[in-house]
Amino acid sequence: MKGDYVCIIESMKADFKPFHPGRAFFFLIAFIAWILAGAVLKITAPVLLPFTISILLAFVMTPLVAFLEQWHIPRIFSILLAIGIIITGLYLIGIVLFSAGRTILTLYPKYEDRLTEIYIWVADFFELSYDAHLSFFENLWSQLGVRTRVRNLAFDLSNFFIGFLKDAVMVVLFVVFLLIEATYFKEKIDLAFEKRAGQIKRIGADVMHQVTRYLSAKFLISLATGISVTLGLGFVGLEFAILWGVLQFILNFIPNIGSIVVGVGATLFALLQFWPEPTPIILVGIIMLSANMIIGNVLEPMIMGDNLGISPLIVLLALMIWGWLWGFMGMILAVPMMVIIQILCENIPILEPLSILMGSRKAILAKQAKTKQPSAGRGEDGI
Repeated sequence: MKGDYVCIIESMKADFKPFHPGRAFFFLIAFIAWILAGAVLKITAPVLLPFTISILLAFVMTPLVAFLEQWHIPRIFSILLAIGIIITGLYLIGIVLFSAGRTILTLYPKYEDRLTEIYIWVADFFELSYDAHLSFFENLWSQLGVRTRVRNLAFDLSNFFIGFLKDAVMVVLFVVFLLIEATYFKEKIDLAFEKRAGQIKRIGADVMHQVTRYLSAKFLISLATGISVTLGLGFVGLEFAILWGVLQFILNFIPNIGSIVVGVGATLFALLQFWPEPTPIILVGIIMLSANMIIGNVLEPMIMGDNLGISPLIVLLALMIWGWLWGFMGMILAVPMMVIIQILCENIPILEPLSILMGSRKAILAKQAKTKQPSAGRGEDGI
């Protein structure tokens, strides 16, 4: 009996794995490092945000520059031509937004009268006070006290456009120099990291491929959605259909949330234009919902696949985190940044579990099938 107890104790000692405090300290330090990194990203946003946008644009423009070089165009002229295409696109978008804003200001009396009609109906329904001698906004200010908020919003918008122009110039300069430096970047990696040059170049190529694939596909999907929205709203007769198409194109880069914002905005504007006729308002809502649902559920999966293997929960969390860190542009860059983080974690052994937790269900199943595949052809003894 005593011998049996000894055997049991010895087997329990063999199965017992001692706790390693070093691993716990590592994860604690890693957690603190993530918090500090978030603080640094928040503080240095005016510098890091334009540089990050420049890197991602350089990724996307590299295939275009390579295509132009195949036509025996010198690299510097290929870079300038690609930059010119992007600047032209931004200029056209700016022209549409500026023209629409100026037209809305000229049509302001008509919209205010319609807003007054809607406000009277709402005030009667909810038994709110209404003074016929005051304008719509004066009545609304007396109810909600939003005068200060409107002034602050106008001030913030003016500062946003000034900052946007300044950052746009910096982004263009960064992109030009990044594309020029890309010619010698592989040689620099070979000299700087002799032993791990191959691994670093493989990670960089994977990041560049995934980010370029995502941004290029998202551009085509957003363009298709914007065009369909413009044609549909134009058919219904909604004013500024091109403006809503441009807004759909821009905000479609923000997964899930962007399309909802544009759909709600277009429907509310239809309420303002067509009140009290319900049919056009309902048609606008159906067009916005159909365009986003059909393209988002049919065309987007065909082009992008399984959303780059990232869990939808992680995408929503990334929108919150990067939106808090870098604002509107942070929400646009949220998915590309999470793709980069996932690839880096996948190639660092100690962080590989984090990459698996970030992945979608299909990505996990594919990874399991890939790991089981080598042993499929072996015998029962694993030989």
